[in-house]
Amino acid sequence: MTEVSDDRRRSDESKKSSRKDRKRRDRSRSRSPSKKSRRNEEPVVENGESTIEEGEIEEKPRELTARELERQRLLEEELKADQLEDDEPVWSMRKAQEEKKSRTCPYLDTIDRSVLDFDFEKLCSVSLSHLNVYACMICGKYYQGRGTNTHAYMHALDTDHHVFLNLSTLKFYCLPDNYEIADPSLEDIKYVLKPTYTKDMISSVDKQTRMARAYDDSTYFPGVVGLNNIKANDYCNVILHALSSVGPLRDYFLAEENYANLKKTTRKLWNPRAFRTHVSPHEMLQAVVVCSKKRFQFIKQGDAAEFLTFLINTLHTALNGTQKNNSSIIYKTFRGKMRQYSRKVIPSEDSEEERRHKLSLPEYQETSSETPFLYLTLDLPPPPLYRDVQLQNIIPQVPLNVLLEKFNGQVEKEYKTYKDNIMKRFELLKLPDFLIITYKRFQKNQWFVEKNPTIVNFPICNIDLFDCLAEDAKSSHKFTTYDLIANIVHEGKYEDGSYRVQIVHEGSGKWFELEDLHVKDILPQMIVLAESYVQVWRLNKGKNERRKNIGWY
Repeated sequence: MTEVSDDRRRSDESKKSSRKDRKRRDRSRSRSPSKKSRRNEEPVVENGESTIEEGEIEEKPRELTARELERQRLLEEELKADQLEDDEPVWSMRKAQEEKKSRTCPYLDTIDRSVLDFDFEKLCSVSLSHLNVYACMICGKYYQGRGTNTHAYMHALDTDHHVFLNLSTLKFYCLPDNYEIADPSLEDIKYVLKPTYTKDMISSVDKQTRMARAYDDSTYFPGVVGLNNIKANDYCNVILHALSSVGPLRDYFLAEENYANLKKTTRKLWNPRAFRTHVSPHEMLQAVVVCSKKRFQFIKQGDAAEFLTFLINTLHTALNGTQKNNSSIIYKTFRGKMRQYSRKVIPSEDSEEERRHKLSLPEYQETSSETPFLYLTLDLPPPPLYRDVQLQNIIPQVPLNVLLEKFNGQVEKEYKTYKDNIMKRFELLKLPDFLIITYKRFQKNQWFVEKNPTIVNFPICNIDLFDCLAEDAKSSHKFTTYDLIANIVHEGKYEDGSYRVQIVHEGSGKWFELEDLHVKDILPQMIVLAESYVQVWRLNKGKNERRKNIGWY
C-alpha cells in the first residue's frame, strides 16, 4: 500500500510540473522580445488572469503610416513573385533590365529639345560603342546601357539627368529608377529621330505651298534646308540636294519599305516637323568613306561630278540593280541610250598610197554601237590665252544649244588614246525622264588641274533635244523638252574652291540657293550668271509646240 501511494504521489507531481512548464512556454511565447513590441500587442489572459506583470503599462497598437504600408505591399509582391533573394542585392542587373511603363514621370519638363541632334553617329560618348546607346534628353549626349554601373546610369546620378531615349527601339526611360515612360508628348522627338511618311504625305510633297515651322520658331520649306559642312564636304552636300529634288527618286527613299540598310539623309531633308532648319549628313558621309575606300572624304575637297558618278552607281548596285533596263529606281529615272559612231584616224604623215590602203581595212571603217548612259558630258570651248586691252580676263560665253550639237549625230570630235586617234560622233536614241548634264570644267595635266571659266547661257525652261535624236528614234518620243530643277555651281580654284546648289521648290515655284547651312531665295535670272558644273533637267510632258506645228499631234 505504501509503494502504491508513493507512485501515485510521484505521478501527480510530474503532472503538476508539466502543466507549469506548458504555462511558462505559453507565457514566453505570448511575450515579444522587445519592450516596444510588447506594448503594442494585446495582453494574453489565461484562466481569467492577465499575464501583464506589475509595473508594465498597457498601450494600444500604433497604426502604420502610408509609406510603411506601401513598403509592406511591395515586399509582399516581391515575395510572391519570388524576386527577392537573400544572396542577391535589391538593385540587380536583372532587375534593371525590367521594363515597367509609367505615364506619370515627374522629369518630363526637364527635356531640352533645342540641344537634341540625332544626325551624328549613334555611339557612346565615353566607350565609343554602337551597342545599346541611349540619348540624354537634357544635354543631348549619347551614353551606353541602362543598368547599374553603365555610362547612362552613372550620367543620371552625376548630373541629375533622368530622361533617356533608346536610339534603336525608340523607347524612353527614366534613370536611375529604370522605368519606361509612355507619354504622347514625346512623339515629336521620335519623329525627328525617325521620320515616317504615308502615301498621302508623299503624293502631296510637291503640292505644299505653306512653310513649316521648326522648334526654334524659324520657317522653312521641307526639302529646302541647309546641310552642315563638317570640314570639306560641300561637294557631297550639293549632290545630295540635287538628287533629293528628283521627284521619283525622292519618293522612293521617303517610303522606307522600298529599301533597307541605306542611310536616311534624304528622308530627313523633307521632315515637316524638324527641330531646326538644317541637317548634318554625318552618318551618310561615313558610309561614303567606307564604300569608296576613302576615295571620297569629308575632310578633303573632292569633285562633285565624280562623286555623282560614284553615288548613283553605288545606289544602283545596293538596290540589287542589274544591267537590264529599269532594274532599279536609278535606271528608271536617269538611264537613256545613245548611238556612237567611231572610226580610226589615218596618221597625217602617211603617204597617199598608204592612206588608200588603210581606208580599205576594216579597222579604219566607221562602226556604230548602242550604249546606255546615266548622264551627258558637254565640252566647253577653251578659254582665251590673252587678256583684253584693259588687262582683264576675258570670260567667254557659249549657248547651251551649241554644246548640245555634240549629240546631233553630225559633229565629230577627235579622241586620243595611248596609241591611236579616234573620231567619234553621237546621237541619242532614248531620252530619260530626268537628264543629268555635266560640264567639263577641269582639265588635268602633269602639274595641276586647270579650270575653264566659260559661262554657259541657257534658259531654265523648254530646252529642246529633238535635234539630238536619231531619225529612227524621233517617232517614239512624244516629249523632248526639259526644264531645269537643280543647278550646281563651282567657284574658285579646283583645290580650294567651293560649291553651292540652286534648286526650285515645286509647290511655291520659287528658286533657292543653298550653300552649306545658308539658304536664300534668288531670282531665276541670276542662275545663268554663275559657272554651272552639274545640272538636273526634268522632262516636260506638256505639249511641245514645235512638234505640234509639224503635225505630230
